[in-house]
Amino acid sequence: MADAPSARKANQMLAALPLLEWRRLEPHLELVELPTGAMLYESGVVLQHVYFPATTVVSLVSSMQDGTSVEVAVVGSEGIVGVCAFMGGGHALSGAVVQGPGHALRMPARSIAWHANRSEALMQQLLCYTQALFTHMAQTSACNRHHALDQQLCRWLLLNLDRRKGSEIVVTHERIANMLGVRREGVTGAALKLQKAGLIQYRRGRMAILDRAGLEERSCECYAVVRRAHDRLLRDAGSRRLASDSGLRASISPIASMLATA
Repeated sequence: MADAPSARKANQMLAALPLLEWRRLEPHLELVELPTGAMLYESGVVLQHVYFPATTVVSLVSSMQDGTSVEVAVVGSEGIVGVCAFMGGGHALSGAVVQGPGHALRMPARSIAWHANRSEALMQQLLCYTQALFTHMAQTSACNRHHALDQQLCRWLLLNLDRRKGSEIVVTHERIANMLGVRREGVTGAALKLQKAGLIQYRRGRMAILDRAGLEERSCECYAVVRRAHDRLLRDAGSRRLASDSGLRASISPIASMLATA
């Protein structure tokens, strides 16, 4: 990940924008490397930056007064971290902590708000992603309340696997327990069930996915609901970009014809 243009291609939201929109945003974007465990912001603070993940994975977490927290959504290269920055309030509704190390493009919160208010294409993209994110958060809340821990673990593993390369996740039982808001012993028991079923292999803080199809079958419906919401987002973004590109070609074509016959 050597430069911003490479990161732009890795982030699906930025890649779906018309080239003209990207060129307007590029001067305000900074490529940053994010280590595991880095707190990008805490709940309630005024957002200073938003992040477009390229190769990193970020957990959105809700914290309690006793210091405990639970993951409400996970964001990877499909989206943006810090949606409140362009929605008027500017205060973070949740915390954001780096779950998997990698690169992201960082933009000042004021800049994203300014560009979103002046670009219909960008605002449309941001609002569509926010809708998918809210679906993600609502389904996670329902899942944590109603489904068995081994199903929650399947959902968590699959959502994280979708946002990483390869079939292995570097994570401890303690960290998963913090994300799911449960005891570590519960995660250990659930992971043991999945390992005995031949779906995963766990060793020394690493979980290797051996049977993804089996993991999806073992998971509750929540993973599929979230996956469909993000898949729909990508399809709609692709359609909008094709329409934008077609419109641009249509506007250029008469000019090109005039030049050719001049």
